[in-house]
Amino acid sequence: MGPRNAHELFEALDRDQIIPYFQPLVDLRTGVLTSFEVLARWDHPVDGIVAPDEFIPLAEETGSIGELTDRLLHKVFAVASIIPPHITLAVNLSPLQFRDLNFPRELRQAASAGNFQLDRLVLEVTESALVGNTQQAGAIAHELKQLGVKLALDDFGTGYSSLRHLQMLPFDELKVDGSFVRSMGVTRESRKIAAAVIGLGQSLGLTTVAEGVETRNQADMLLWLGCDQGQGWLYGRPVPIAEVPGILARDTLLSGEEIPDQFLGPIAPHMEALPAQRLAQLEAIYDGMPVGISFLDRQLRFLSVNKRLAEIHGFSVAEHLGRRVEDLLPGTYALVAHLLKRALDGESFSGIEVQDPRLGPHLRRRTFLVSLQPVRDEAGEVVGVSTCNVDISKRKQAEEALREAEDHYHHLVELNPHIPWTTDADGLNEDLSPAWERLTGMPPHEARDRGWMRALHPDDIAGTCAASQRSAATGEPFDVEYRLRDASGNYRWMRSRGFPRRNHEGQIIRWYGSLEDIHEAKTTQQALIRSEALLKAIIKAVPVGLVFAEAPSGAILMNNPQFEEMLQRPAISARTLADYQKSGARHPDGRIVEPLEYPLAQAIVTGEPAGPRDMLFKRPDSSTTWIRCSAAPVVTEDGKIAGGIVATLDIDEAFREREALLERIASLEAELSDLKRLLAPADFALDVPVPGWMRSPSR
Repeated sequence: MGPRNAHELFEALDRDQIIPYFQPLVDLRTGVLTSFEVLARWDHPVDGIVAPDEFIPLAEETGSIGELTDRLLHKVFAVASIIPPHITLAVNLSPLQFRDLNFPRELRQAASAGNFQLDRLVLEVTESALVGNTQQAGAIAHELKQLGVKLALDDFGTGYSSLRHLQMLPFDELKVDGSFVRSMGVTRESRKIAAAVIGLGQSLGLTTVAEGVETRNQADMLLWLGCDQGQGWLYGRPVPIAEVPGILARDTLLSGEEIPDQFLGPIAPHMEALPAQRLAQLEAIYDGMPVGISFLDRQLRFLSVNKRLAEIHGFSVAEHLGRRVEDLLPGTYALVAHLLKRALDGESFSGIEVQDPRLGPHLRRRTFLVSLQPVRDEAGEVVGVSTCNVDISKRKQAEEALREAEDHYHHLVELNPHIPWTTDADGLNEDLSPAWERLTGMPPHEARDRGWMRALHPDDIAGTCAASQRSAATGEPFDVEYRLRDASGNYRWMRSRGFPRRNHEGQIIRWYGSLEDIHEAKTTQQALIRSEALLKAIIKAVPVGLVFAEAPSGAILMNNPQFEEMLQRPAISARTLADYQKSGARHPDGRIVEPLEYPLAQAIVTGEPAGPRDMLFKRPDSSTTWIRCSAAPVVTEDGKIAGGIVATLDIDEAFREREALLERIASLEAELSDLKRLLAPADFALDVPVPGWMRSPSR
């Protein structure tokens, strides 16, 4: 088989002898098929299958690489329907094609002809396609991304490698060249390069794919380095489309005998503790811990310190590293030196309370719980001490505050005029303050359960028991007043109030309350009620109408029946004095009475008596009545106007009789005037209106 020439290649293209082969890619964690890489093969009629390295360079040299790729893609898209849609297809692009601005359009046309979704396609590009072509390559790459195509950077690290390409172009995958993978088990440098490429891909969020995986040992190393996918003879050689269904039928591309331990069992993707990720994960956990952690060597030097411990000590992490505890924290070292030395001898210590000799914030000493654990190597020898410091200063302060609060509570209970009490869920007394015995003379042990009820007035026992049972059944707050016998044998009015305490399930577990002495208020209230009753009786008995209003609003508080009978409505129906203007009250001269012209309003505003004033009121039935009003202010002891009182007298009958009498007098005067004009001579005028029959006969 001699070297290939351009004529043979052109003839192969014309005869459609370039065919696709498919090599599987698997998930390194599970061995499950994820993708196929499509590789070009020349199906030579004489030489058989020809590898791509024998004709791809010739196609690039002759400029026929575009036609070759186009024909290959058409064939791939035509047969892709037999491959499940979740499996992607990867195709290598020549550097020349990544300079062709027409390529995205031609790719879209080929996919449309084969009814192929381009989000299933991964185009692999080597960095040689990007050298000196960054701007144009970027335009093509972004246009391909708009079509849904994924981009992979192939053979990274083998030639001209630049992080600038990864930064500028929208790659989705980064491929580790097979040369590094195949030599990973031989040279340390290859392992470092492979680890660096995988770590770079992880940091950029790219899917990492390793080529040339041939042994299980290589797969294991790649897995623990954090590589996502593998490709190579371990999983399968490139095959024609006719053999693809056989690959698809397998659950995993490793046989049961070949499956490594890390592949067995349900391993969740990205939950595996991968070495390249473990350091970042552990550092995040280490620095994110709310407690201070460090590692000391056998010389008690800080080899590792997290940020929290650095904050606790008041020094930076860098200031810790390499320094001895004794030099950095001499005061603290003096307190724990004996424990550290015993830890180096293999003893463990947990929860040792240590007070920092240095003053912390707010000039308070901080307290820590310190745990010391010896660290052993694979031979069991102690190589250092792991320390854990928990700041419990706030807890200690809370404990001190609690003790102070308890002291304050006891003092408050002793000085509080109320008597605190506690009962169980059923209302049986559990605890009473010492003030109970001082008030009633009954010892606390006699008052337990329902013994305290022996101090109740006999008439109040039934009502108190009913209220207690009702609250216990409903959970409503307890509030009842009763008379309690004091130490001298007299009964005093008390008010007992209580509220339930519930557990997390909402069940009542206890009642808390207090007993308040309300005897003075109760007796005062009863006296007030008697006074109000007496006042109401007096008000009802007087023969005039009375109305009481408060200041400064003028709102009506009370009126007596005489007032209601007089106006045929209660005064309370008017919210304020201004509402009386709606009644249309008028002066004797017919003017409407303004709000401030009412005597009661004047008395409240001026603080002086007002009236009497006669007014015509309109009743609800549209009838009218004349009343006479006089008002006086109600003034408190400190001289403030608290309200006013108005007395109303029904003068309707008298007023109307007077009006009728005045009208009669006016009528008589008019008649007398007319008679005078009839009887008197034209030239004679009487000085007084004397009837003619009374005149002197001599005249």
